[in-house]
Amino acid sequence: MAESDWDTVTVLRKKGSAAQSKSKQAVTAAQRRGEEVETTKKWAAGQNKQHVVTKNTAKLDRETEELHHERVPLEVGKVIQMGRQAKGLTQKDLATKINEKPQVIADYECGKAIPNNQVMGKIERAIGLRLRGREIGQPFEPVFKKK
Repeated sequence: MAESDWDTVTVLRKKGSAAQSKSKQAVTAAQRRGEEVETTKKWAAGQNKQHVVTKNTAKLDRETEELHHERVPLEVGKVIQMGRQAKGLTQKDLATKINEKPQVIADYECGKAIPNNQVMGKIERAIGLRLRGREIGQPFEPVFKKK
């Protein structure tokens, strides 16, 4: 064991803190000494630019004929409103019943919402009226009945 090739290395230099190494003075001093310095510019650093408008979202905003989202028809919105009122529910009550936000119900009733089959199914079961297919406004009968 006495013949091992291990060398003892002693480092007497103190490392600077992270704040010191990031300051402009520390970077320029390191460059003068000839040390390797890596600097990177962060994209949108110090700004709150989380929601960047891309080319595709700008196209969707313009809603040209060939590129737009389908909306819930006003006929469906009226059926939802009539069914909800027939059950004596407010928009908030219906939203609570189907575990959605009240704004979702408001958007569906005024025709602003993009149709989601899960939400439409929940509303159909809650108000008891069909919202999809050819029989819009007809009584809703679930395919699978609970025993």
